[in-house]
Amino acid sequence: MTGTKIALVGIGKIAVDQHVPALNASDAWDLSATVSRKGSVEGVPAFTDFHQMLAERPDIGVISLCLPPVPRFEYAQAALLAGRHVMLEKPPGATLAEVITLQKLAAERGLTLYTTWHSRMAHAVAPARDWLADKVIRKAHITWREDVRKWHPGQDWVFEPGGMGVFDPGINALSIMTHILPEAVHLQSATLEFPANRQTAIAAQLQFSGNVSADFDWRQTGPQTWDIEIETDGGHLALRMGGNVLELNGQPTAGENTIMGEYPALYARMAELLEMGQSEVDLAPMIHVSDALTLGRRKETEAFFF
Repeated sequence: MTGTKIALVGIGKIAVDQHVPALNASDAWDLSATVSRKGSVEGVPAFTDFHQMLAERPDIGVISLCLPPVPRFEYAQAALLAGRHVMLEKPPGATLAEVITLQKLAAERGLTLYTTWHSRMAHAVAPARDWLADKVIRKAHITWREDVRKWHPGQDWVFEPGGMGVFDPGINALSIMTHILPEAVHLQSATLEFPANRQTAIAAQLQFSGNVSADFDWRQTGPQTWDIEIETDGGHLALRMGGNVLELNGQPTAGENTIMGEYPALYARMAELLEMGQSEVDLAPMIHVSDALTLGRRKETEAFFF
């Protein structure tokens, strides 16, 4: 059987590193077109104009958008209005309101809209959620520190309004947190560190209800740190490697030390949603970021240059 035809829009680093290999490895999908001003995928018809692709390829029923958050709404809206199902790279949009608009539009037209959170598909996240389900959380802390020069080399858009700054990786941690904690938490305070020459934060410290806190930083060189540590009435849980390794009371118990399985799982889930005729839209991680920008105290730090 031939897989479902899909178009990939925005052929940048994340598309090349993750989306394309995931699609090529799946029998459920047929990568039938790309849309990008510069990038392309060998052997796949390439377009530079999205509306032209929609007009010329009515056979492609699914659109996966890998664009930066700010321009993404217009593409998603156009795809839905053209009767195509839509899959959104995280974060699903630049604002909450625009994603809610897309959700309503997809529902009105009977189309699937999937707001993906790739870190939730990390190997140890589901086991962690199961273990925490009947526990009382006493304390939790997230440490999410990485090197922006490694993951977004020269990409100034991440420091422009809508680019999210350190919340671009930090929202991955929040997507795991909102998925595994048995009780919802809300933000109480935040300190946001802005480089003197940039519009978005390069570091953030967050305090949530329920004795939950987080430390995000985009300036860490060398080994990267993606940890979530939780003290409960039943012992200590730690998620390492961005949710890919689970430790219980200091002993590794689940997962594996690799991050290559997340995007295949996302596309498998999209295939399931299409088959069921359903959408999956979860804005909880994005709400926490919005709250941090609302409540956060601004602290200026040294200028940042790539």
